[in-house]
Amino acid sequence: MRIGVISDTHGVVRPEALSALRGSDHLLHAGDIGGEDVLAALAELAPVTAVAGNIDGFRCGDAGETARVVLDGVRFFLTHILDRPRRPRPEVTAELRREPADVVVFGHSHLPHDEVLDGVRYFNPASAGPRRFSLPISVGILEVQRGRVVRSRIVALDARSETALQKRMNQLSRA
Repeated sequence: MRIGVISDTHGVVRPEALSALRGSDHLLHAGDIGGEDVLAALAELAPVTAVAGNIDGFRCGDAGETARVVLDGVRFFLTHILDRPRRPRPEVTAELRREPADVVVFGHSHLPHDEVLDGVRYFNPASAGPRRFSLPISVGILEVQRGRVVRSRIVALDARSETALQKRMNQLSRA
């Protein structure tokens, strides 16, 4: 099963993002959606599970502050603001204690992240919306089979983002 992951669209639906996500069986949006029209455009590609971000007032259509979905046996927890994978916000820690997840999908930082800590994958595809500073524009792809993630990658949506992805990857876990 191919799962597309997008975040921080801020009301922008890039054709490059749609192209990269095409062929996904399910899409996850990690917040700062920027309007229900973004969710509608994504829903034309595949079913969407989304959380709203701070620019959305943590509400956008059916999207609220957190979401959970199980896809091909993999338990996903979505939140917009995680803080740092090694030091999640207390609310996130409490949610994961209450009901564990295999993958935590988050956004907000616009920084790409793909790290497994204590058996949990923390995944942030960076931003697919307007460019901020030297941060990458990208989306993520997760391949899952029989209850586990077998492949993960973050896809740059333009040439400038290739270098930015390498430079910024997992920056949230650096000192």
